[in-house]
Amino acid sequence: MTRRIQIAPSLLSADFANLERDVRRCEEGGADMLHVDVMDGHFVPNITIGPLVVQALRPITRLTLDVHLMISDPDKYIKQFAEAGADNISIHVETCPHLHRSLALIREQGKRAGAVLNPVTPLEYIYPAAEYCDFILLMSVNPGFGGQPFIPSFLRRARELRTWLDGNNLTHVEIQVDGGVKIDNVAEVVAAGANVIVSGSGIFSGSIEDNIRTMRRRATESLV
Repeated sequence: MTRRIQIAPSLLSADFANLERDVRRCEEGGADMLHVDVMDGHFVPNITIGPLVVQALRPITRLTLDVHLMISDPDKYIKQFAEAGADNISIHVETCPHLHRSLALIREQGKRAGAVLNPVTPLEYIYPAAEYCDFILLMSVNPGFGGQPFIPSFLRRARELRTWLDGNNLTHVEIQVDGGVKIDNVAEVVAAGANVIVSGSGIFSGSIEDNIRTMRRRATESLV
């Protein structure tokens, strides 16, 4: 099954003083979605943005808003982010003692549900709940800060996850990658099984439009 490549610029690396401008440039470059990192300073060592920023983004773009909750108690905030305008909401398996219920709560809001695994979290942690997911995000850095180097073990993990999903009648579940993905390594990331590409500094360093187009081309060529 050939999956559609989707490019998701991570707004963590955007110019927050000119956020609307950078959103427009992402649109012009052909981005499929905007990745919004929500950090609480507890689950990860950084604090970023909340529902009000998502609410502000919603009227200025038609792109999918892909909201990644890197927070300790996501159940408390799922409804707020859904009402603010998120289209996708992803939550970390490490923070959810009742993962099935949390994923179901996202879907009850009419949103696409994703589960996230940190680089050392065993893939087996997601298998019992994979059928509740529209996508699974494998982190390729330890979450908390942008600009970190790509962790190569992602490639093995993505191949294993793709094989398991396809072998268990879950071919529709997408694999998203987040962390250290740039133009020079996106081909191997896609070849390993990812099709939703989150990139921050790899897109926002230099020409946003050119970087998105080049990244898509490199990613698509790897599928041939």
